[in-house]
Amino acid sequence: MDNEFNEVQGDYICIKALEDGVTLMGMTRGRDTKFLHTEKLDKNEVIIAQFTQNTSAMKIRGKAEIYTKHGTVTTA
Repeated sequence: MDNEFNEVQGDYICIKALEDGVTLMGMTRGRDTKFLHTEKLDKNEVIIAQFTQNTSAMKIRGKAEIYTKHGTVTTA
């Protein structure tokens, strides 16, 4: 398989907004942590996100359900 393809294969998570204005922020990997990307979701919108070679963490602000292969988390 192509090496570049293998490097970006990471775990997926699914985030469902339970209210308007839920913010999802992707954070970079490496020596300095920086915000890579920001998305806003309205109630009942869903986004599927992937951890990659560049994205090592995600910050979620607002009421949402987060689905992972390890289970489900609901924010307060």
